[in-house]
Amino acid sequence: MSDAPAPVPDPILSAALAADLDAADFRSEPLRRLWGEEADDALARGMREPILRAIADDEGPLATLGRLLVLGMRQPAPAVAAALPTLGVGGLESLGLGRRDGETVVASALVRPQSFVDADGIGEWWIASDLDEVALDGVLPADHVLGVGGASRTLAEIIMPIEVDRALDLGTGCGIQALLVARHAGSVVATDISTRALAYAELNAQLNGVTTIEFRCGSMFDPVAGETFDLIVSNPPFVITPRVEGVPEYEYRDGGLVGDALVEQFVRTAPSFLNPGGAAQLLGNWESRGGQPALSGRAGLDRLASWVADDLDLWVVQREELSPLGYAELWIRDGGTTPRDAAFTPLLTAWLDDFEARGVSAVGFGYILVRRPAADAADMPPMRRLERLSQPVSNVGGALRAGMAAHDLLGHGLPEALVTASDVTEARHLLPGNDDPSIIELRQGGGFARTIAVDPALAAFVGACDGELTVMQIVAAIADLFEVPLVELWADLEPRIRQLVLDGLLLPRG
Repeated sequence: MSDAPAPVPDPILSAALAADLDAADFRSEPLRRLWGEEADDALARGMREPILRAIADDEGPLATLGRLLVLGMRQPAPAVAAALPTLGVGGLESLGLGRRDGETVVASALVRPQSFVDADGIGEWWIASDLDEVALDGVLPADHVLGVGGASRTLAEIIMPIEVDRALDLGTGCGIQALLVARHAGSVVATDISTRALAYAELNAQLNGVTTIEFRCGSMFDPVAGETFDLIVSNPPFVITPRVEGVPEYEYRDGGLVGDALVEQFVRTAPSFLNPGGAAQLLGNWESRGGQPALSGRAGLDRLASWVADDLDLWVVQREELSPLGYAELWIRDGGTTPRDAAFTPLLTAWLDDFEARGVSAVGFGYILVRRPAADAADMPPMRRLERLSQPVSNVGGALRAGMAAHDLLGHGLPEALVTASDVTEARHLLPGNDDPSIIELRQGGGFARTIAVDPALAAFVGACDGELTVMQIVAAIADLFEVPLVELWADLEPRIRQLVLDGLLLPRG
């Protein structure tokens, strides 16, 4: 367990700290300018020495706070007092973020600026969390509360930007997702099984002036029994960990269940806590089992889909898939243990034995979206999208929202007229000396950045979609051009046009 006490949220002291951080311009870009881009990037790779060299002779407030709160390093008490004139060293101690040790102040936690971009624009928060591996110079304690890591940023990027009345952040951790969702929700309930995590989450809400979040302690959906929500988000402790003695169980990533049972439990349970039209979004891992070839791709997705009732919408995007060995090494290193450490081989053995016992051949990772259909959509066929996408993506939350809206639209039939999305381009590949393309591709510039092979007829249809002509007028013209029966051409094009609408390459005329 952690040697440092949990923070003690206090709205008055948090406001004082926020005022001091604001006065010192304690934000991402000023800090990056202070010590340079290269040093800033090095910190993300676990190296703080470049920053220390860059600000070695700087005793100003921003440099002092950078060393104390970003790096977690001991600082002279007079310098800290000067950098925090409103809060003071005593206030920092009362919040549980530092302690005085003689003439120095020892950091008990990190406070780092975290920028974000959503539908409302660019913003930034201050996020407090436990000291990391760089500050501790060792293995993380089991009750470690993580700051804004890669998974947190990924989940933030995939949450659909929709206005809702009530939202739930299950497994809130440091509270970053609750803060994000609160920008588009009337109220948010944030839960966690860790009282330490909830203390950080509440402190972070106070630090950033967010008052619409309620914090509750408990496991999974227990704290919200009998309640329903319009949006549920979760970055659950989905990491698959052997349940044997000697393997650390980190609260921020391990749910205490065998294999991918926690993700299964969430996916099976969440729909009963959704209002009609409500959606649940999460990150997760899922196993491929039963002797399927390693990295087979479909076994895990199909297994995940079996957890979701047939009358619910389901959209799963698998972003990567690892072998048991690759997965074990990734998470052993994440805990601060490297192959140079004596503990590495026993941990690796435990992981591989655990996977072998269940016949696991691969582990997938990605995004899961489950939606309860709206009351007026009960007669529409539910969405079932299980796909593997490894290419770089952007504005995923917006793409998911648009995809769900397109599914709902198509439930009433194809729109009368369509327009080609502004980020779609066409690429034609020709063999030397041949005027006819051997391959025609439509390429999506944003969202899921899909590349879709099309034939000349579909390419001609997309090229003509400017909103002036109806769908049937365009198809009739192409039938005349290619001298094919209209009925046959429509039977061929219609399902592919629908797919382009679902994928966001074609949009209904405004």
